[in-house]
Amino acid sequence: MPEAPLIPVTTAPAAPRRRLPVLVILALGWIGLMLAVAALADLIMPFGITQLDLRNRLSPPIGFGGDWLHPLGTDELGRDVLSRLIASIRMSLFVAFGATIIGAVLGTTLGFLAAQFRGLVEQVVLALVDFSASLPFLILALSVLAFLGNSMWLFIGLLGLHAWERYARIARGLAIAAAGQGYAAAVRQLGASAWRVQLRHVLPNIASTLIVSMTLAFPEIILLESGLSFLGLGVQPPATSLGSMVGYGREYLTTAPWVLLAPACTIILTTFAVSILGDWLRDRLDPTLR
Repeated sequence: MPEAPLIPVTTAPAAPRRRLPVLVILALGWIGLMLAVAALADLIMPFGITQLDLRNRLSPPIGFGGDWLHPLGTDELGRDVLSRLIASIRMSLFVAFGATIIGAVLGTTLGFLAAQFRGLVEQVVLALVDFSASLPFLILALSVLAFLGNSMWLFIGLLGLHAWERYARIARGLAIAAAGQGYAAAVRQLGASAWRVQLRHVLPNIASTLIVSMTLAFPEIILLESGLSFLGLGVQPPATSLGSMVGYGREYLTTAPWVLLAPACTIILTTFAVSILGDWLRDRLDPTLR
């Protein structure tokens, strides 16, 4: 019997792997650098942030007549700008991360409460959301810090109130939508409590949206911290932050611009990098945009 001819089997070409955009790679690199600087600040700071060098007051950076002793120059008191910049990055990231987590936890919790207990509880939460959204946050922050004084934990907690209503709206809407789907009803019929359904099944399904919202709110909090510190109501001496460095350097903008430009450029690049990362995560995690 003649053998049957062999039929060549064609395989479908593998889907090409998506490469990260160049801007996203640069943003991830910059964010990684900032996190490394913040984590290793005590090891890489060449001088203390309060150490004075009066003989080298307003010394220019390298390339503008300065030397390698102070690569980014010195300020009006002879303090090393590089050392203060490293300490400021750590402080600003600590404040921004703390405030972002507080706002996300507070807003998500209230959103779940509104979704779980309909009626009066939902109306109260929505009223708080509308009130917070209509109140200018900067005026609220200035009033609280002016009357109650300033401390680090009060400052972080106050910044944590920024944009919490955004998380509350997202968590409430997505929790209501997820609770009406089949998997939530099935788990509920198996005897799971309402909070177990919300925390173990609903929350993981909406976590991607909440994470994207956190990445979009993070640069806003950095700018708020910088603005309040610039006005003297944020991080207080002897501690330093990017905003306080900009505030101190504004008086020497014409004579020693490097005192201001170093922290200002760091603020711009950090917020820009986090915004790029947030936009990319939104495009990758949101199924409606695919």
